Amino acid sequence: MASSPPRIVVAGSANMDLVGLAERLPLPGETILGDDFVMTPGGKGANQAIAAARAGGACTMLGAIGSDAFGVTIKARLNASGVDTECLRTSYGSSGVAVIMVDRAGENSIMVSPGANSTFAGLSAAETAVIAESDVLLCQQEIPGETVLAAAQAAREGGTRMILNAAPARELPPELLEAVDLLVVNEVEAMAITGSERLDMPGLLALVPRVVLTMGGSGSWYADRDGRDERIPAFRVAVADTTAAGDAFTGALAVAWGEGRDLLDAVRWANAAGAACVRKVGASNSLPSRADIDALYYA
Repeated sequence: MASSPPRIVVAGSANMDLVGLAERLPLPGETILGDDFVMTPGGKGANQAIAAARAGGACTMLGAIGSDAFGVTIKARLNASGVDTECLRTSYGSSGVAVIMVDRAGENSIMVSPGANSTFAGLSAAETAVIAESDVLLCQQEIPGETVLAAAQAAREGGTRMILNAAPARELPPELLEAVDLLVVNEVEAMAITGSERLDMPGLLALVPRVVLTMGGSGSWYADRDGRDERIPAFRVAVADTTAAGDAFTGALAVAWGEGRDLLDAVRWANAAGAACVRKVGASNSLPSRADIDALYYA
């Protein structure tokens, strides 16, 4: 493994998450009484940056926050979690907001208003240089597609490994797929990418060299073009909220791969991160520390 923390760059979204907890999720047109309310910084990009920092990476966040009070709070949470925000942009107007409903079984429904995230268009020379100097670039799809592509190409040119968490599901242009080293998707996203009505791992491997499929309580599935194909079981824990489990998994995966771990071992460790996350309610506040992850992994 690397003797110093791996340098992780996350290019992605930052939101304020407004989380309501209730016995069950409301039906369309229905109003129900909730149990509790939590407001916490989130967004897939910020969550994965915090997850990577807490998992032991030296993490830099590229993205955009608004000029409102939510933006101040989001940046403060990133800084407090050890994420470098020197290149984080501030856009006049509102920050991104996610309205999240969680039931007592930990299932959720989410509506995202992108706000400042939609202004994160293109990359500056400084942002491109940060990516080129890193060990791993991690992107999602809650920011403009042109920015994801620019970041991926900067990684390719700089010799930086690129992980794409293709969430939320949308069409991926061929030039982006060519720059992806590792694709992380759930089953819905995997089918959207291949255009198939069933899970098609060979179809995914025709597009990218390595794939991790996340399957919630069923664990993960890793496959690559070298012929490795393995299901990796989940760690069993009491579930409070699944909101940021995928982000905990992906942030930890980036750190483990950046440290030089074999990818199968990296996925197992990331599974432990996802499991540690679901034991708490909320997004960024539930993301586990390295000690939390190791406690499950080595138990």
